[in-house]
Formats: sequence, structure tokens, C-alpha cells
Amino acid sequence: MREAAIVGYVQGPQRRYAGAANESELIMPVVGEVMRQTGVTMQDIDFTCSGSCDYLQGAAFAFVEGLSALATVPPIKESHVEMDAAWALYEALLKIWTGDADVCLVYGFGKSSPGELRSVLTLQLDPYYHVPLWPDSVSMAALQARALLDSGAASERDLAEVVARSRVNALANPNAQLKGRPTVEQLLAEPAFVSPLRRHDCAPITDGASAMIVASGDAARRLCARPAWIRGIDHRMETGILGARDLTRSPSARLAAERAGVARGRVDLVELHAPFSHQEIILRRELGLANEVPVNLSGGALAANAMMVAGFDRIGYVAGCILEGKADRGVAHATSGHCLQQNLVAVLEA
Repeated sequence: MREAAIVGYVQGPQRRYAGAANESELIMPVVGEVMRQTGVTMQDIDFTCSGSCDYLQGAAFAFVEGLSALATVPPIKESHVEMDAAWALYEALLKIWTGDADVCLVYGFGKSSPGELRSVLTLQLDPYYHVPLWPDSVSMAALQARALLDSGAASERDLAEVVARSRVNALANPNAQLKGRPTVEQLLAEPAFVSPLRRHDCAPITDGASAMIVASGDAARRLCARPAWIRGIDHRMETGILGARDLTRSPSARLAAERAGVARGRVDLVELHAPFSHQEIILRRELGLANEVPVNLSGGALAANAMMVAGFDRIGYVAGCILEGKADRGVAHATSGHCLQQNLVAVLEA
């Protein structure tokens, strides 16, 4: 199989409300910057793939408007996934592995502020049994959190500790939306939002976009002095029937980590896509992470959670640390769907 590496990554500002800026205006700065970083032009790009959600814009094929941020004349080879852009990266890797492309542009974007995201995400559920009941995404996560707390595998203090660490880590991330130094006691004193979750246990509504350049072996060495090589990547999913699985576990995340090769070497840092505080606890256990391994130094999804971008950003942050010489081997995780239904794990090395 051909080698593949990330040679450039840019995360745009993560805001609660991007104002009148449309999706194209969110995409254009990050695409322009990642191409400037790597020295490539649209003429050098063999394949472009994006990740977004048309439901956020409320129109069929709304992702096509995002292409206004690119030079698409003459016509380009382009695709789109109605998922987090981490899966758009996977499609780009398939193009590289099969020899169909050498340099790929991948980007993700999401503007969640205009609608009620927790209700929009209900459309990801089973259309026959779940959607007619219209359970929102926060309530479904609260069911999962309650199951975890009742199992004795975690406490409310454990959840608050995850949030406190996320806010502190986000201080070093200029693009993070939520940051600070709250104490665990301050967080526990806040009222319940959807019991047992408090508002800080839930990822914030975020508008944002990010972009990445991924290349084959020879192209990566030409474009970058220290590429972030993708040494393993795998994605698995759980059943869509929530009552048919143990919500306190994530076998798909564990299997994806095994197949990606997480345990085959020392891990310098890990980025977990956990939109709710209790999900980080579940994922740490499933990936078999030692307590001393740094997790979510970026602040993670609890600091900024642009829909269809946040999982992609976990991979991008690990890649950025390797590109800058701050780490030699890292693990990144992305999820999609309710209660960690779909999970992707990637291992990146210098």
C-alpha cells in the first residue's frame, strides 16, 4: 500500500456565532492558508473532498455552495461526505492508496448557529423507530451518561474533571471557543441541564471550518520537511438501535483502535472527539490509554465543536504537533452519530 501523510493543516476561528459569514466565507480563509503553507495551488490538487451536513443549511446539496470558495474552473475531481470531515480524509486516503491521486485537499465546515442543533441531529437516528419520537441529541447523551454513572464506572466529579482540564488546555489554543480555569467545585455547583449533564458537560454550538493537505509518499517528502505519516486508520460502527447495545461501552472504538495499531508503540498525545464529558471517559477505557498520556491538549470538542469539523480537527491537531516537531507519535479519534455510534481512529507518526 502506498504511503500517505498530512503535510498541512489549518483550523479556522471557532465561534459561537459567525454572523453573516456564509459557509464559503468560512472555508476560503482556511483553504487559502493551508495552500500557502504547503506551497500548492489548485492546479496541484488531484482530488478534493469535503465533509459537512446539508441539514444545517436546510437545503439539498447545500455543500455545493462550499465549492464557491475554491477554483473549480476548469472542472476538478471532487467528492463530499455527509459526515465529519474525518471521513472525507479517509476517502482522500483511498484515492492515494489506489494510485488515483498524489495530492488531496480535504476540508470540513459547519455553521450550526442558525438552527437548533440538538433537534436537527435527531435526523441521524433510525427513521422508523426513533425519529418519530424526536429525542434530541443532548437527551440521548444524558441517557448514556446516566447509564455510565449508574454502572459505577464514573462519577459526576470525574465528568467535571474532564471539563476543567479541557478549559485549561484550551488556553493554549488561540482558536478555541471556551477556555478558562474553572475549579471542579465550581463546575459541580452549576445546575443540571439535562440530568445528569450540566451545560458545561455538553459541547458548545460552534461555527467554523478547517482544511488539510494530504499527499502520497513522494509528494509528501517534496512538500514538507517533516510530514505526519498516517500509519494506521480504521473506522467501525455500532448498531443504530440504541437499546441493542451497552451504552457504557464502545466496542467499535476499541476495534478501530486495535486495527489502526494504537498499542504498537509509545503514544505522545491523544485527541478524542468527545462532544460530551462522559464520552471521553468511555473512549479512554476502550482505547486502553494510560493515565499519563496527554488527552485533548487542544481543549477537544468541549472547547469548540463545529459540526462535521470537530473530529477532523482532532486528527489535524495531532498532525500539527508532529509537523511542528512537538510529538513523534499520536492518536486521533473522530465520532459521528448519537452516543458514539460511529468511530474512526488514526495513528500518526513523524
